[in-house]
Amino acid sequence: MYRKGMIVTMKKKHPCGCNEWKILREGIDFRIECTQCKHSVMLSRQKFEKSVKKILRNKE
Repeated sequence: MYRKGMIVTMKKKHPCGCNEWKILREGIDFRIECTQCKHSVMLSRQKFEKSVKKILRNKE
């Protein structure tokens, strides 16, 4: 369902004010990157799936 390169909206905003994230790595855990400030975060699959609000763009 979630693939590398997708842009997703998370329920909570990042401290920089953006809530759009790009998926950099998928699997048992996810590495996502803020589209505004480029900060990356590693989340477990369970926490990631619970936090995603919607998929904005698929892989380009």
